[in-house]
Amino acid sequence: MGVYLKRMLLLMSLFCCSTSAWGAEIHGRSSTQFMFFQNDLLERRQATVAEYLRIAITNIDKDGKFNIYGYGRGHQDFNAGEGGGMRLYYLYGDYRNLFDKIDFRIGRQFVNLAAGSAIIDGAQVTLKNVGPVAFTVLGGRDVIFGETGELGDGTNTALGLAANLEGFQKTDLELSWFRKYDLGDIARDQLGGAFKQYLFNSVRLYGNARYDLVTETFNEVQAGVKYFPTARLIFTGEWFQSYPTFDTTSIYSVFAVDRYQEALFRVDYTINEMFSVNGGYTREFFEDDDAANVYHVGVGVRPIEPLRVNVEYDNRQGYNGSLSGVMVDAAYDLNGKAELAGGFTYDAYQRDSLTNEEIARRYWLGGKYKLAKNMAVSGRIQNDVNVHYEENVSGRLVFDYDF
Repeated sequence: MGVYLKRMLLLMSLFCCSTSAWGAEIHGRSSTQFMFFQNDLLERRQATVAEYLRIAITNIDKDGKFNIYGYGRGHQDFNAGEGGGMRLYYLYGDYRNLFDKIDFRIGRQFVNLAAGSAIIDGAQVTLKNVGPVAFTVLGGRDVIFGETGELGDGTNTALGLAANLEGFQKTDLELSWFRKYDLGDIARDQLGGAFKQYLFNSVRLYGNARYDLVTETFNEVQAGVKYFPTARLIFTGEWFQSYPTFDTTSIYSVFAVDRYQEALFRVDYTINEMFSVNGGYTREFFEDDDAANVYHVGVGVRPIEPLRVNVEYDNRQGYNGSLSGVMVDAAYDLNGKAELAGGFTYDAYQRDSLTNEEIARRYWLGGKYKLAKNMAVSGRIQNDVNVHYEENVSGRLVFDYDF
């Protein structure tokens, strides 16, 4: 982990010294955050300072085809016994349009296919402009983060292949394969597909599916349609199925799991600049023909230009308990530089017919102030009161600097 951060800093210093000669540009954000909260694992309060750094080095070559991107985090805990640590989420070189046909990335990167996703130390290469289909191949060390650092070694790898339909303005289609290895054994082996189709300028069809080759089952399926007859009105119908699967090398792979399904219908309508409403119904399906109904209603109000108020209500009745809850939040723009916000959540729930009704509440206040065009400070403090806590105060103070 330290090696990657050292390389990241070395690259930044080299490019800073060479910017005037190459014409390269360095942009990014430094986000310094102070957080305090209850650490339930350690059963004590925790205070942490963290630094998030995101950089983009562009225009490295005269054609602007090669860029470098990086993102990492360093933190120090003061009173929870965990000490400090660092994580490098990504640091890769991105070259586009080699011979107008090849894109490739080399380094630590997040890869995401319909069949699976991972953070890898490796490469991703895409062949395009050779017909109606673009092809992607990727592979590298599978990066796994633990509480004390990175886990795994060179035997933890990830591979992937994908074919994407291209050149069709209203149609997206991907078919892909994704595999992970752990100590040389196949830990995960999946096929995936993603689809999106626009019709008549007012309908969007979409779907995603993921098939696990080891268990020979679909572990995730989603299909939906959105109909927007006007820019202010959107109807959504969706069906979703989940059947959890785990890495074959994980102890959780021996546990029995249940299939979950849901059917959703939702309407979003912006009445005018002052009012918007939304509502929905979800039918949840569980094993052994158990089911539950979820109803949702929401209202957005902007009585005056600087003030926004949102109110949402949910009611759930059926299998595995009931819930009735409301959430209210508001934000007020003081002068274009400062914004105040706050809200609360109130939930009354009953886990099953043999338990009493329980209450959970959350209150929060927040704000943001622009010190300059590229600097801002923001914060939030909240208190949770529920069956576990009579008082649980947590908060975060953030200083963001864009460069």
